[in-house]
Amino acid sequence: MSASLSRPRVGVWLIGARGSVATTVVTGCAAITAGLHPPTGMVTETSAFTGSGLPALSDLVFGGHDTLDCPLPKRAETLTAGGVLPPGVATAVAAELAAADREIRPGGPTPGDTRSEAELITAFADDIRDFARRHELERTVVVNVASTEPASAGPGVPLPASTLYALAALRAGCSYVNFTPSEGMHHSVAAAEAERSGLPYAGRDGKTGQTLLRAVLGPMFAQRALNVRAWSGTNLLGGGDGAALADPAAAAAKNAGKERVLADTLGTVPEGEVHIDDVPALGDWKTAWDHIAFDGFLGTRMILQTIWQGCDSALAAPLVLDLARLTARAHESGLTGPLSELGFYFKDPVGEGPASLGEQYGELVGLGVRLRRVGGDADVLRAEVGGEGDGHREPGEEAAAQEERAGQGADPREPAAGERP
Repeated sequence: MSASLSRPRVGVWLIGARGSVATTVVTGCAAITAGLHPPTGMVTETSAFTGSGLPALSDLVFGGHDTLDCPLPKRAETLTAGGVLPPGVATAVAAELAAADREIRPGGPTPGDTRSEAELITAFADDIRDFARRHELERTVVVNVASTEPASAGPGVPLPASTLYALAALRAGCSYVNFTPSEGMHHSVAAAEAERSGLPYAGRDGKTGQTLLRAVLGPMFAQRALNVRAWSGTNLLGGGDGAALADPAAAAAKNAGKERVLADTLGTVPEGEVHIDDVPALGDWKTAWDHIAFDGFLGTRMILQTIWQGCDSALAAPLVLDLARLTARAHESGLTGPLSELGFYFKDPVGEGPASLGEQYGELVGLGVRLRRVGGDADVLRAEVGGEGDGHREPGEEAAAQEERAGQGADPREPAAGERP
């Protein structure tokens, strides 16, 4: 089939392309496309996004930057041995892994690299443009899934690598997602450039485990008028993240997002802090424990404890695929600047938006409705928000339907025609 008759394809350029998260993203996308596994954990594969015009998983093309040289098929073997990837999957999608690996270019700066910041940005942007040109991509999304950097020391110091990559994304005309706590587009230099570019971007720091629970439990305490006195936690993790977060400065950058969720949902930051311990034996698995001290009626003191045990890469990968699809579609639809509607996915989201997970989900579903209005399927839109069928909606879809009716000049509180009151 000629390029002109084929469906437009979208590039996903991963920073940290040979890491555990990136390898799981590429493997998972190929496995779902081949029908080997269902899209568990992918919100964009639920009915709330039917007809939103998102690129199909089969239309995503992967490449990226990394300073490591371990080939993706070999990395996938290691993840299989560690129980991160199910047996046989990496072998079944070996061709897709090899294809993505051929599109990975050397990152930087590396020790002894004499290139200036401007030269690095130009080189990275050229790599992305070349990737898009050779694959005749409609657009490319740059997603940072590299290890966490220490917080910037302030003005006058070299730009962090994450910001160099963010600037390269803008230079190449690409939308950008920062799934890490690293500065990226948050650096003042990149933020100013992003505003001038008019490109959409999202971030930062993916919300996959402990903070996901905090975004649910914080609003619960606030809404039930329970006074939280202290909230302490411990993270035990291995792998690349564990090694990176053994650096106190990197751990501080990570914990800032966890504290922000509590401040935003509780209105204050209770006593306590999160301790992050590197346990290499855990590999890609992590255990997060929270101890919450709160006061009930008549000052009765109570405790809630939670334990979250999960696989970081398997938790992150479906979110990265969601974000790549949503950001690409937002770019296609002409949305610009910070995509606050994607706060559902992040600890420290850009723009202005709610902090509780339920409200963030409502914002995300609302974005799905907006994207349907831009070249979406009108029949699907009517079925989703106009009340066809038995009137049942998944959680969050009622808010989306109300937003749609309001956009048409109707009272959003009134049921649509054909909808049961």
